[in-house]
Amino acid sequence: MMYFPLTYHEPLFRPPSEAKSLILQVTLGCSNNECAFCEMYKTKKFTVRKFEEIKEEIKKVAQLQIPIQKVFLADGDAFVLSPKRLIQICNEVTANFPSVRRISAYALPSNINKKSVEELRQLKSAGLELLYVGIESGDNTVLENVSKGETYQSTKEAMLKLKQAGIKASVMVLIGLGGKHLTQQHALNSAKVLNETQPEFASTLVLSFPYGVEKYNAEYKGEFIELSKRELLKELQLFIENLELEDTVFRSDHASNYLVLKGRLGRDKEQLLNQIDAALNNQGNLRPEWMRGL
Repeated sequence: MMYFPLTYHEPLFRPPSEAKSLILQVTLGCSNNECAFCEMYKTKKFTVRKFEEIKEEIKKVAQLQIPIQKVFLADGDAFVLSPKRLIQICNEVTANFPSVRRISAYALPSNINKKSVEELRQLKSAGLELLYVGIESGDNTVLENVSKGETYQSTKEAMLKLKQAGIKASVMVLIGLGGKHLTQQHALNSAKVLNETQPEFASTLVLSFPYGVEKYNAEYKGEFIELSKRELLKELQLFIENLELEDTVFRSDHASNYLVLKGRLGRDKEQLLNQIDAALNNQGNLRPEWMRGL
């Protein structure tokens, strides 16, 4: 086994498309860490790592002379850092890995909004090409109920800022997040915010309950009634029906998704809707565990 000089602070998460990236933990945990649906960083106290520590880790990996092409800045809230610090880190990455072609990170809309368009452009020039933004929902009631700390407007403003700066956005919507009472407005307003911002990449995940639905209920503000499998598919269907995207790569292939969808919107919209319709009629390519009780 090849020696690797980094010791990660577990748990460690990254987007599926960053599977072959060098992951640098520039922060530990998440500065918000209050979302009812998220258990990713509940065992960590949010910490900003010292630049000298990050710099030393970069140099250690560089000594291995691996042709690093992509670097992902972890943990869940790296973009909370100041533009100055983020540019320092990006410059250190590109100086030590001449083959790198993309630096990316998770980002909250509120942390994007704290930076000016000019600062975002400077980050783009320093090598930051892509931000993963978990918008979760475009509906204000749903966002409030799950303690996301964002609104429709904050999400829209952040996405448009990234567009102005030339930084690509990969956004995620969480199907089932508002339960039965809010399913329609969750789907419609999530589609609306994507239509108004036209992200380069979009994906859907399905709400899951790693510690049981009762724990989610205890943290959810309001009455939450879990959607059935059929209702989850209907919510996804309503969401896609109302998307008016011009050129967005769409994926619904995370482990939480029982119906795998891949395409480019709007070109493949009808095809994706046909796949959902087939699944609702028990003729689609659903993962086996979803076939029961649909």
